[in-house]
Amino acid sequence: MELKKIVPMVSRNGRQLQRYNKGQQRQVVGCIPYRINSNNALEVLVISAQRKGKGMLFPKGGWECDETIKEAALRESIEEAGVYGIVEGELGTWCFKSKGNDGYYEGHMFPLLVKEQLEFWPEKDIRRRAWVSIAKAKEVCQY
Repeated sequence: MELKKIVPMVSRNGRQLQRYNKGQQRQVVGCIPYRINSNNALEVLVISAQRKGKGMLFPKGGWECDETIKEAALRESIEEAGVYGIVEGELGTWCFKSKGNDGYYEGHMFPLLVKEQLEFWPEKDIRRRAWVSIAKAKEVCQY
């Protein structure tokens, strides 16, 4: 069965299954989707933030209790960016303070070798996506 036929068209929501570390920081995961273009150059996929004026970013979101860390990273990439691929080794972990509340988060990022770019995905109507160079990603991403 093709992936696009089984991708739910609604993003997960709610915090009932959300993971927290021992310090009670919400755990989030994300990916840096990448590909090698026809000119043999590395490109990464950035997406628009949900809130206007917050720039571009990489897909990330909550890691839930019913999934592995790599499953969560892939799910976030499908939901937010509409891409599917191979989640590779962890790039790193960092802690950050939420811009929207006083909560602290523990983040984990992975590279994602993109194998398929979906035409329809859960957040298609609220996000833009763009393939850019690393230099351009550094320029357009606030974080």
